[in-house]
Amino acid sequence: MELTEQFILLQAPNPAAAENGRKLSRKGSFSAHQRTEDNAVFWAECAGSGKNPYRTSIDWTDPAAPVCRCSCPSRQFPCKHALGLMFEQLAGKEFAPAELPQDLAEKREKQAARAAKKEASKESAPAKPKKANTAAQKKKLARQLEGLDRAEQMVNDLLTSGVGALAGTSAQTYDKLAKDLGGYYLTGPQTAFSRLALTVRTMQKSPDQAEASAAEALRILIALHSTIRKSRVFLEAKLEAGQYSAEDTVLFEALGGVWRLEDLHAIGAFRENARLVQLSFDVSYDEARREYIDRGWWLDLDGGQIDQTLNYRPVKALKYVKAEDSCFELLEVPTLYTYPGEGDRRIRWDGAVSRPLRPEEQAKLPGLAQPDLATAVKLVKGRIKNTLLPKFMAVLVPIGRMGMVGDVFVLEDPKGGRIVLRDRPEDGADHASTARLGMLPEPVPEGSALFGLMFYDGRDRSLCLHPYSVVTPEHIIRLLY
Repeated sequence: MELTEQFILLQAPNPAAAENGRKLSRKGSFSAHQRTEDNAVFWAECAGSGKNPYRTSIDWTDPAAPVCRCSCPSRQFPCKHALGLMFEQLAGKEFAPAELPQDLAEKREKQAARAAKKEASKESAPAKPKKANTAAQKKKLARQLEGLDRAEQMVNDLLTSGVGALAGTSAQTYDKLAKDLGGYYLTGPQTAFSRLALTVRTMQKSPDQAEASAAEALRILIALHSTIRKSRVFLEAKLEAGQYSAEDTVLFEALGGVWRLEDLHAIGAFRENARLVQLSFDVSYDEARREYIDRGWWLDLDGGQIDQTLNYRPVKALKYVKAEDSCFELLEVPTLYTYPGEGDRRIRWDGAVSRPLRPEEQAKLPGLAQPDLATAVKLVKGRIKNTLLPKFMAVLVPIGRMGMVGDVFVLEDPKGGRIVLRDRPEDGADHASTARLGMLPEPVPEGSALFGLMFYDGRDRSLCLHPYSVVTPEHIIRLLY
């Protein structure tokens, strides 16, 4: 496998670590570059803040999953020194052939022995599926139903008294309920009440935003009411049938369930040998969940579907959760797992190999767009009717023309269909990108497409498109990250 900058960035625990590693390489911090004759292991010394340099090595036995080792005390993995050593290799620095040091040889042997033992264990005795503790699962479902009863009473009271009554209540009421729901294994509704508390605070502190806050509160309550109603039917049916495993339904996650890859595999929610190209990447902060969300939008080069990756980084654990970053190469994924849902579903994988996107593959991307705006609009309308799903959908639509009509940006597809381009209010100012369309060279190449989020804008009750990227036969022009 060819070492590329993109591959190094994908290994980094966060963008800062990669940049720090690059700086170490640029300023000549490494010395005593050596490698094995078969180019399997590279090592060097890196000057640090102390008297003695750090000893850093990279084992490329598995090119897709290099093993990095370093004598530094960093808790990040790989550390900046290991990433710097990768940049040394990328820069073509000279590594002298040498015998592998004894300590590295011993570590490699131990690792190989562990891998062999694990593989032998798999072949001799295939792992048996864990036996479900039906009594505990039955108790959990019953507890969830109790929590739904409590949440439903609060929602019904609010819907009966009217959203306007929220302005006169304390946000702490909803904070407390959110906290209490944690004991009922209902993290989905728990987060919804936290969002409601935030909306109430905004309504009370910013009278000028009262109308928008009331609309947001109503949306939250309607979604909560639907979640509670559908979840009760779902849980009662599981109790009656004595079936407690995860199922192919968005309700599992809406209630706070966490999908494991083995669960997704068990329900057949996976596809093999996928080729993915990232159309866009962004980072947002979810105040209700108190975590950062790294989101990537990916186009399947073979199937044409658009999916998303979501990497959650709680504020309390930022040091320990690897941050994602933009990807500019094609990813080859042996097994791609897909979450239940409709349109732009969440995806995950255990391992992938990146490589540069070939010109003929790039040229194919715009052709994977929807036939026209009318088709995309129909798909989005069907999606947003589901109260359990977001009120937006990622779409790739063909570009006929783009430009200003009056004081707004408008996209016209090759068939003459038009849609207003504007930033989605919920995305915030840091995701504003529509104005950047004016910076593009004109005209956009023929045969191009626009990627973005089609959403319902309650301000004028229309479907609009928030542009994220322009996809041409030669390039992906990102308007965000």
